[in-house]
Amino acid sequence: MNRYPLTVLGLALLWVSCTERQPPTREPSKPGDTENTPTVMKTEKTDAEWKAQLSPEQYRVLRQAGTERPHGEAYKEFKHQGGGSYHCAGCGLLLFTSKEKFDSGCGWPSFFDPAKASNVVTREDFSLGGVRTEVLCAGCGGHLGHVFSGEGFDTPTDQRYCINGVALKFVPEEK
Repeated sequence: MNRYPLTVLGLALLWVSCTERQPPTREPSKPGDTENTPTVMKTEKTDAEWKAQLSPEQYRVLRQAGTERPHGEAYKEFKHQGGGSYHCAGCGLLLFTSKEKFDSGCGWPSFFDPAKASNVVTREDFSLGGVRTEVLCAGCGGHLGHVFSGEGFDTPTDQRYCINGVALKFVPEEK
């Protein structure tokens, strides 16, 4: 049996699960949605200030809702990082810790839950003709990635927060 078509289809589906969407907007999912309403201080900057602070790739991901390529340099670094915390590369807000980290094999950093639920917001994303759930930083509205449920991972939540590595700043835990 020729497995090549199935392999190509599988890789295409994996790529689509975290691909770029346009145009970006920065509002919480639904007005009055208290579960997704941030309770953190907002970081507001001009476009020029964001461009001066972020690398071109970070700007494309965080401010333009881009997606880094799978298995890139940021992912390779992520796989080798030990205990610590993951903060937004835009505003420094705590997003995830190594306690929620797991290897999903998708090519992007994966977590089963945020470190603090109020530090991330989610909203529906219709950019690819279907519905996905986009994950944003509650502090600066930066695009982090997407969250998927019910994929059968052996984690406490059966969720996969598929996050762009360039959107994260790792802070090793102090010994």
